[in-house]
Amino acid sequence: MPDETSPRSSKTAHRGGRSGGGVGEPTPLQSRAHFLQNWDWASVAAVNRGLCARGGAQHGANREAHEAVERDWGDWQRSDLTLGEVFDLLRSCHRRAPFLFFNGNTFAELGRTLATAVFADLSTLRRKETASAIAHYITGVLDREAMASIMHDLAKTARFTVGDRIKTMRGSLRGVVTRLLDDGRVAIRPDGSASELLSLPESLLPED
Repeated sequence: MPDETSPRSSKTAHRGGRSGGGVGEPTPLQSRAHFLQNWDWASVAAVNRGLCARGGAQHGANREAHEAVERDWGDWQRSDLTLGEVFDLLRSCHRRAPFLFFNGNTFAELGRTLATAVFADLSTLRRKETASAIAHYITGVLDREAMASIMHDLAKTARFTVGDRIKTMRGSLRGVVTRLLDDGRVAIRPDGSASELLSLPESLLPED
């Protein structure tokens, strides 16, 4: 996952983040709670320290941004926020760069941890894909609309009928459902192939 290698001025990022939510957002992004109450700034710094140790980089504070972000974080801990707002704030922290290195990875890791807890009812694969999309949003690889769209697709119940057009999670394979097996698996015929492949429905999405 891309990450910056040097600090950026906090003057280039907005203070406190914003909610880019809309009417069509997935319901989980609109859920509201004190999502950050158990993560004080010391725990955030500990995540960055661990990443720096593993990456052979110096752990330290960016003097241009660290104090302001730490102060804002304390306010957010006490705030009742939507899940979407939390991801926006984590993205803003990445951009404000309170640490010397691995800012993106630090706040993406917090996003993944939160997503894993919030979406615990999803299958393991769908939960991992959801957490990955959120982490990519936080680091700026995905925009908010793309993240919300992926979350919406992954939250759908995996039910298919014969003749449905499907794709794999990452879109590397597309095809049509040919049979529904008694053990719950789905037989699909990939585009351009006469053979069938078997898959768990949780590993598939309806084709756009």
